[in-house]
Amino acid sequence: MTTTRLTVAQALVRFLAAQYTERDGVRQRLIGATWGIFGHGNVAGVGQALLEYPDAMPYHQGRNEQAMVHAAVGYARQSNRLSTHAVTTSIGPGATNLVTGAALATVNHLPVLLLPGDVFATRPADPVLQQLEVPYAGDVSVNDCLRPVSRYFDRITRPEALIPSALNAMRVLTDPVETGAVTLALPQDVQAEAYDWPEEFFAERVWTVRRPGADPTELAEAVGIIRAAARPLVVAGGGVHHSRAEEALAEFVETTGIPVASTQAGKGSLRHDHPQDVGGVGHTGTATADELARTADLVIGVGTRYTDFTTASGTLFAGENVRFLNLNIASFDGHKLAGQPLVADARSGLTELTEALRLHAYRVADSYATEYTEDKERWEQRVDACYEVDEPDTRPTQPQVLGALDALADESDIIINAAGSLPGDLHKLWRTRSCDQYHLEYGYSCMGYEIPAAIGVKLAAPDRPVWALVGDGTYLMMPTEIVTAVQEGIAIKVLIIQNHGYASIGGLSESVGGERFGTAYRYPSEDGTYTGPPLPVDLAANAASLGMRVLRAKTVRDLREALAQARAADTPTCVYVETQTADTVSGAPPAQAWWDVPVAETATRPSAVKARELYERHVSTRRRHL
Repeated sequence: MTTTRLTVAQALVRFLAAQYTERDGVRQRLIGATWGIFGHGNVAGVGQALLEYPDAMPYHQGRNEQAMVHAAVGYARQSNRLSTHAVTTSIGPGATNLVTGAALATVNHLPVLLLPGDVFATRPADPVLQQLEVPYAGDVSVNDCLRPVSRYFDRITRPEALIPSALNAMRVLTDPVETGAVTLALPQDVQAEAYDWPEEFFAERVWTVRRPGADPTELAEAVGIIRAAARPLVVAGGGVHHSRAEEALAEFVETTGIPVASTQAGKGSLRHDHPQDVGGVGHTGTATADELARTADLVIGVGTRYTDFTTASGTLFAGENVRFLNLNIASFDGHKLAGQPLVADARSGLTELTEALRLHAYRVADSYATEYTEDKERWEQRVDACYEVDEPDTRPTQPQVLGALDALADESDIIINAAGSLPGDLHKLWRTRSCDQYHLEYGYSCMGYEIPAAIGVKLAAPDRPVWALVGDGTYLMMPTEIVTAVQEGIAIKVLIIQNHGYASIGGLSESVGGERFGTAYRYPSEDGTYTGPPLPVDLAANAASLGMRVLRAKTVRDLREALAQARAADTPTCVYVETQTADTVSGAPPAQAWWDVPVAETATRPSAVKARELYERHVSTRRRHL
């Protein structure tokens, strides 16, 4: 057996550079690059290995470990989960900063490889700098907090242990059911230790990403359920995009006439102007989609996890005899809501369903199609009203900001968002023009995701305009990767919408009797609440100080000009706009379905008492689908 003597870190870099995925005959590199911030836990290990093999593994310098994971996740999503990045950190806070990003990746079923440094395996000095001592266990380090948020975790305490662990890591990263964050904790002494590696370990490996078809019995049952339905509704989730099943979905609904509502992750499964697209579903959905959901006798979930936003906390699918048919590659999700599972790849399953239903000439009644078509037209009129601007020289509302961007964007633009009030407005209002234009991270809804994710998306799609849409609260969470974008010339566009606080939580607080407590960015007042004058914070100046070109927009007219300049820019560019309070004409429509946020059962303040009464009325409509 031929061997090569390398350190563990060098061997790992060489191994990762030789891993590929293949789906539908298309091959691409699995680990496209490595992000890293170096400290004593990885500088002489993985850091030295990246320096040793610069041609084998591209390197990106980050500013915050959580942000590096977000960038890798953005790259992975834009790459259809067929390629991702690795992230290396030192021990201590560098490693624990990975946890939020890892949770986000795993919740959203998006692959990312984490390589945190760890304490000495040989324990020559104990404790070392940044080591957390656990009196009851000598083999625990802070990296163990990554276990519950990782789909695979291992600590490499001996060089030879890397071989099976690295192979298992690749297996999980490329498994469409299991994928998420994968963590290989690397003790700093083991990283630098040499070993005689078999050359076969560095041979090129191709990991086939499966497209399993449906079980014939399940398929037959699914066809029978659909044929018996008079008011079926498809709920398209993120699995449609992960499978690249958009064309298969279009063929399925064009054949059957079944309307399609989408989750946040599934929006864009059909273009906004497709006859069967009825918009977002659930708490942040459209009136059209939510009314169809309330009256559906069959809900066909395709690649969805049925989160509480989608089901309106169990109150949305109200039909007395409603049934669920769940096409999902994961059996776990296929059985939700006591549904009939159709466990298969989304594209394979939809294709098989279409062929079977075509043989039976199944199609919904013309009256049903007319109903949802007319309802959709009425909703589009509400969107037009939200986007309409009577006075272009006034400060815009948030929906008018989206309208200005909507008027400028074409199918090449990609918009990224994750948290605040923007996800609700976007889900209801945005007119998606391509299958990957709408990039909402709403599984974890992580403030701070947008800017680093935009960098990752831009690396995966360098020729397309990539927009990070952030409120002031989200911007303050994690603006650090602006420096990375400037350093590497990654021409993302950042749209900062200033509304002086946590506007989304403020609105929620008001609705549940919390009276917007602690949600405004203002000076404290004498009663202990933050209701004084607004803070003199200048986020535009902050972005400029980090090296970004900044365009300030005071009016709708300014905004339109600034957005056009930013879109044409070939350097990182920020558009900053302060919004006015939305009114009944230009504000986004209110929630079209409920969301369960428990209200204080006992309270003296009238706002909380009133909110509790309303809460109890909503709770009474919840049902268990058994």
